[in-house]
Amino acid sequence: MKEVPFIVFESEMARLERIIRKLFILLAVVLLLLFATNGYWLWYESQFEDVVTVTQDNADGYNNYVGNDGDITNGEAEN
Repeated sequence: MKEVPFIVFESEMARLERIIRKLFILLAVVLLLLFATNGYWLWYESQFEDVVTVTQDNADGYNNYVGNDGDITNGEAEN
């Protein structure tokens, strides 16, 4: 195995340290952008409200509805 002079080894280590520093900064920027885009997506989706209107005909005068999420809505029917 051929030996490398110390000056070549040191210059190669300095070059690799610069590359690692740039990659670390790039990783930090990518993570920051990831959190920013997820925060923007949550903000965008929170602006909308789902409104569901259920219309039922009932002769008894009571109108009970069980929704898809299991919530029971008790109301009065329009005759």
